[in-house]
Amino acid sequence: MNLHLSMGPLVSLIAGILILVMPRLLNYIVAIYLIVIGLIGLFGTGAFHL
Repeated sequence: MNLHLSMGPLVSLIAGILILVMPRLLNYIVAIYLIVIGLIGLFGTGAFHL
C-alpha cells in the first residue's frame, strides 16, 4: 500500500485548522505558512512517499 502526501496541501490544511481553532494567531499562522511554502518551493521537497 502506497500513500502519497504532498507538503503544500498538508501545510494548508494544518494552517486552516489552526486559524479556525485560534483566530488570534492569524498573523503568525500566515507568516509561518508562507515561510514553509517558500522553503518547499526552494528545496523542492514537495512530496513524501510512505
